[in-house]
Order: sequence, then C-alpha cells, then structure tokens
Amino acid sequence: MGSESVSRAFRLRCASQINSNWIYELPVGHGERWGSAMGRLSEALLGGSQFSGLLRWTSGYPYSIGNGFFFPTNWDLEGAAVLTGKVPESGTFRDSSGNPNIFKDMNAALASFRFAYPGESGNRNVVRGAGFFGINTGVSKTWRLAESQSLRFSWEAFNITNSVVGFDLSNGGGLPSLGTTGTFGEYNQTLTKPRVMEFALRYGF
Repeated sequence: MGSESVSRAFRLRCASQINSNWIYELPVGHGERWGSAMGRLSEALLGGSQFSGLLRWTSGYPYSIGNGFFFPTNWDLEGAAVLTGKVPESGTFRDSSGNPNIFKDMNAALASFRFAYPGESGNRNVVRGAGFFGINTGVSKTWRLAESQSLRFSWEAFNITNSVVGFDLSNGGGLPSLGTTGTFGEYNQTLTKPRVMEFALRYGF
C-alpha cells in the first residue's frame, strides 16, 4: 500500500466528538429575577421550573472490510481484506437498490480491496462510517408542599428531533465483507432509536 493510502488510513482512525449537557433553572418565582411578587397561583404554575438536556455529536466510526469466506490465518479468525487502491469514498449514500450504503460507489469500493493471502491479517479500520448526532431534553417542575416535602413532575424526550442521524454496519458483529458482494457496504441498523418520551411524578419527604 502506498504512502498516501497509509497516511489516509491513519487519519481515518482518528475520531472527533462533542458532548454537552446543561441544567437551567428558569429565574421565575419568589426570590428570583422575574415574578418575585407573583401570587400563589402564578407561582404554582410558573415557579420552580428547570430545562435540561444532553447533546452528542461524533464523526463516523472506523470499520474494517472483512475477508469474506477465505481464512488466511485460521478457521476462527478470517482476518480483514487488503486495501490495494485508494480508500473508497464513504458516508451515507443510496445504492442501486435504494438502501442506505456506506459507499458512494459499491463496485469501485469492491475493486479497492482483495482477499488476504495465507498469513496476512489485512488492513484494519480503513473505512469511516456515518457520524452520529443526538439531542435528549427534559423539562421539570417542583412544588414545595411543606418545609421538608415536595412534588416534582418531569417530562423527558430522547432523540427529540425523531431523526435518523447515523447508521451502523456492525449488527451482530457483521462488517462489510468481500464475501457478500450483492449487499457490500449496506447498513444493517441505525445508530439512533425513534423518539421516546417519558413522564414522571416524584414525591419527596
């Protein structure tokens, strides 16, 4: 493999990630910036509320290309395919069957690899998959019932945008393999789940 391919394969192993979390207590109610003189009913409706959330963004995960049904090392460890040309363009694309695929051109990607020879272990993590982005958020409201008692209501939503933002190849440990040319590079599952919401009511004493 040429120096340019080696350099690009090394860069593919590097990943980027951004994580953020927050809790913001709305400054409304008695003793707060706004509404400090509001009545008991307004305080019950607007005071003591919080807004929270989690955000995560990552670049795509690196993947190896499987050697298919040829076992150059032993029967248990089939090894990876060998990169012989440029690293194929990867991301999230539609193949000729309309299915999401990691490769922009499946046939060109197949031509960039060969089966490993006996004793070879192949090239690991030379292809990068799709990235991931997700936002979870929640709103909560607390009522003070007495000096040592409170009632807290919360609403939380996971994948609040209900978006498919990321696909995964490794369903059940399977990876793109030279032995599955008809579906080479097709994604098996999503990295995100459909939006889920939950509600909770907690009494503290």
